[in-house]
Amino acid sequence: MPHRQDPATIAALDLGSNSFHMVVAQPQDGRFRVIDRMREVVRLAAGFDSQNRLTPEASERALRCLSRFGQRIRHLPPDAVRAVGTNALRMARNSESFLSGAELALGHPIDVVSGYEEARLIYLGVSHGLDDSADLRLVIDIGGGSTEVIVGRRFEPLVMESLHMGCVSMSQSFFRDGVIDASRMRAAEIAARQEIEPVEEAIGRSGWQVAIGASGTLLAINRVLAAQGWATDGITREAMLRLRTALIDAGHVERLTALGVSADRAPVLPGGLAIALGAFEELGITRMRVSDTAMREGLLYDLMGRIHDEDVREQTVMNLTQRFAVDRAQLTRVVATSAQLLAQVSGEWVPVDEETRHLLRWAASLHEIGQTVSHSQYQKHGAYLLHHLDMPGFSRGEQNRLSNLVRAHRRKIPLADFGMGQDPRTQLRLAIVLRLAVVLHRARGAAAPPEVSLKVEDTTLRLGFPRNWLAAHALTAADLEQEAEYLRSVGYRLKFK
Repeated sequence: MPHRQDPATIAALDLGSNSFHMVVAQPQDGRFRVIDRMREVVRLAAGFDSQNRLTPEASERALRCLSRFGQRIRHLPPDAVRAVGTNALRMARNSESFLSGAELALGHPIDVVSGYEEARLIYLGVSHGLDDSADLRLVIDIGGGSTEVIVGRRFEPLVMESLHMGCVSMSQSFFRDGVIDASRMRAAEIAARQEIEPVEEAIGRSGWQVAIGASGTLLAINRVLAAQGWATDGITREAMLRLRTALIDAGHVERLTALGVSADRAPVLPGGLAIALGAFEELGITRMRVSDTAMREGLLYDLMGRIHDEDVREQTVMNLTQRFAVDRAQLTRVVATSAQLLAQVSGEWVPVDEETRHLLRWAASLHEIGQTVSHSQYQKHGAYLLHHLDMPGFSRGEQNRLSNLVRAHRRKIPLADFGMGQDPRTQLRLAIVLRLAVVLHRARGAAAPPEVSLKVEDTTLRLGFPRNWLAAHALTAADLEQEAEYLRSVGYRLKFK
């Protein structure tokens, strides 16, 4: 891939369960200089109804915030902005309808990332803010709706876990009315320990050496401990126990400002403190340093990696082809032919940008991943794997689109699947290009296929072969006849000669 020039300005948005954050920066020699920061407390995780849907009030708060953010970055090119949603948008049953309005308000696409991907981005951001040390780091980030626990060395995460608890959700469960007492705090701590218990062995076995906290809750705890003189070098268990006593003595979240807690942090501090105490207890932490960098900085570094063709998604795809023993020669043939066909139809029929080319190439590389499970219906097995695997660098939407292409690369086309994603017509047409490349290489021979021309007009596709080639390759002609039937069922005509 050719090296692309750095954009003058880039932006990262972390649409968290408690707060929305935006960082605007200028790339400089592999790093960046922050030129603007914006933060608003939106508290999406507190805005669910009984059906786990975002309420109109919560959605409106979020859209107003995104509209303000959009005024700052709407002029930036799409590949200079990365906006991601986390736990609240993972959990919301109506997240798809919310995202359509959210993207319109922001002026840029929004990706919802898995907890695993959130953990990777947090670790990336934290690592870039630390000294280059060979220590094994335990990084904990207590968010609004989830808590990420990562062990890694330098820039490489080795163990990543995302737990279903956060400062907002825990505070909603145990301190909804704002009252703080010893029994509620103890119950919240036990709930936190129960959530951590299943990962305790894996974290302990890693042999981590230093503990590092990141993001809002732990930064807020650190500030309060320092202001009260209870800890001067990070967070200690003893200092948090003093803070726990102070919260219980205060009795209500409205009285926490006397401790130096900000008004917007006070309602969620009891739940966040309970999680922190539970983590210290279960994981054997005695002291924790606090990082000023986390997911937003990780997003910026990840974005710069994509710009400089150091995209972690490429490594993820390569790792999967090795893990599932994909036939390297066959994927190379299909990748090359699908790229050639796409180049002939790009434009109005298939609007092609860098991400579209990536998507088709990754689908061509992974289209046979399901063979490891069974040859029968392997396109379905492959789609299932790609939908559910942890894939570093990929958002949930990207995984869904990749899964859909692999599912549709042979046999009957599941048209309904394409109606659930972005730009369904383009996704279907990409699937058609991939299908044609696979058909042309069904013989899996080492000999290169002939130069094939592909011309399109609306729903009609015309494949052109050298004179007499099809007559000498009757099996390919039969495969194309069958493919024409499959395409006819979804409203497309395939002609070849």
